[in-house]
Amino acid sequence: MARQRRLILPGVAVHIVQRGNNRASCFKQESDYLLYLANLRQLSLKFQCDVHAYCLMTNHVHLLLTPNFPGACTALMKALGQRYVQYFNATHGRTGTLWEGRFRSCLTQSAGYVLACYRYIELNPVRAKMVGHPSAYPWSSYAVNAGIRTDALLIPHTEFLALSADAAECHRVYRRLVDDGIEPSLLHAIRDATNGGYPLASEVFKSSLATAGRKLVRGRAGRRKSGSDPDFSQLGSDPDLFSEGGAS
Repeated sequence: MARQRRLILPGVAVHIVQRGNNRASCFKQESDYLLYLANLRQLSLKFQCDVHAYCLMTNHVHLLLTPNFPGACTALMKALGQRYVQYFNATHGRTGTLWEGRFRSCLTQSAGYVLACYRYIELNPVRAKMVGHPSAYPWSSYAVNAGIRTDALLIPHTEFLALSADAAECHRVYRRLVDDGIEPSLLHAIRDATNGGYPLASEVFKSSLATAGRKLVRGRAGRRKSGSDPDFSQLGSDPDLFSEGGAS
């Protein structure tokens, strides 16, 4: 079955997951995490992608970001993956691929889904039982979004800023949201959408995608008819620059 073209739109937040090949570790020591974040900081500026949240797990990475022009997100992930693999292989005496091919992603357009993705990403170490609270995990954006520390890497999403006009109160509201956890239905929706490349969006937004012929939910497997690929050029869809194993 033909692979659905990745949909990433300028100005719309996107949740990204990139996994280590065969679930192997992508980070082995503190300097690995620091180098990845340093490269993310530099390349997010170069490719004009606003980073809102992140979590670097042992064998995979979560990012929530907004690209500011077509192709920016894919260009960022390609450059970031290549840089990090070169460093990781040289540092740890290895060769070959590190990443599990294409990164997975889903658009995150509505207020509820944007804030849910913030929490989904930063609660990942808690779900993995690595820590009891996200504040105890050093390799996520929680401390910044909770107002515990600052980091120029992060740019708050407009929906995050809408929590309160007062910065201190905004952080307090967000801490309460995280402490409340994330509903199982939202957890499932985010996982399904990210794995399938489907948008987490309002019905109005999804209707515009459906008009363009975009598949919005998981369907039954089947062969796509020749010549049936829709044209997403008017939506600003990212070209698929990442082939399988392209990050290596």
